[in-house]
Amino acid sequence: MTRALIIGASGQIGSELGMALAREHGVENVVLTDIVMPSAPSPQCFELLDVLDCKALHGAVTRHGTTEVYLLAALLSAAGERAPQRAWDLNMRGLTNVLEVARQHGLRVFWPSSIAVFGESTPKEHAPQVCATEPGTIYGISKLAGEGWCRWYRKQHGVDVRSLRYPGLISHGAPPGGGTTDYAVDIFHAALQGRAYPCYLQSDARLPMMYMPDAVRAAVELMRAPGERLLQAGAYNVAGVSFTPGELAEALRHHVPDLLVEYRPDYRQPIAASWPQSVDDTCARAEWSWAPRYGLAEIVADMVRHLSSSKAAPTHLPNPSLQSSPASCVS
Repeated sequence: MTRALIIGASGQIGSELGMALAREHGVENVVLTDIVMPSAPSPQCFELLDVLDCKALHGAVTRHGTTEVYLLAALLSAAGERAPQRAWDLNMRGLTNVLEVARQHGLRVFWPSSIAVFGESTPKEHAPQVCATEPGTIYGISKLAGEGWCRWYRKQHGVDVRSLRYPGLISHGAPPGGGTTDYAVDIFHAALQGRAYPCYLQSDARLPMMYMPDAVRAAVELMRAPGERLLQAGAYNVAGVSFTPGELAEALRHHVPDLLVEYRPDYRQPIAASWPQSVDDTCARAEWSWAPRYGLAEIVADMVRHLSSSKAAPTHLPNPSLQSSPASCVS
């Protein structure tokens, strides 16, 4: 029987992964943890847990008879550049704590890596599974080092740790947590609230992206794949769809025709420019039959449908003041 422990369950991935695992294994077999209590009550078991507290981590695993750990707690790319020491400490020590607990208790581990491991020397198109990386952010550096830790624990101790290099993630659930690709969520809220959106990336900044239902399904499918089929010791490239802020804005205008976007590139633009525009996920497709289900049009339609009916994004009303926006507000 699977007993799952999710660390960082209140975040963008964790909030939806928790529901998916509960549907698969039963609510009673999934324990959610985070460093703060959730804002709304949940039918699932929730505990406060700091992944940097080894004693508490051991206690939670033992108490709940855990068989799988999903480590989602991390400080992301943009946030990590503002607090590099904190990002390194959380991202690295949290992972090594979990890997050591997994070694002692015989647990299977899921840990998300990122396209942030790539850098200027990585091929821009169809970045391969194995290639030059050279990350340019603390987040990327920690993810690349984390991939090394995962390989080492697998080789030296036989820990069954599985990982994905996620692209930028888009979700209508929990808010994003400080990543460079957060614009692809924020723009929906601005559009549906009748506001011009100040985009911190250039209109042509093409990046790999993925809709959260695909991201959650990828994690679940990887964790269920037979171990003998998984030939990659590190993290798998997974692709969804690549697009630019300009292309996303144009697709969103099919639903919100008067959306205006102001392009104001900031410190996140060089981060985005250092990443590939697309990734090659041939290994994931061949070894555990990965395939995305959402393209750009499907993502936009589903995001608008969910957010229009939620309190987070009121039904769009035209804002006359936007008509006087400067000419630089293009796309």
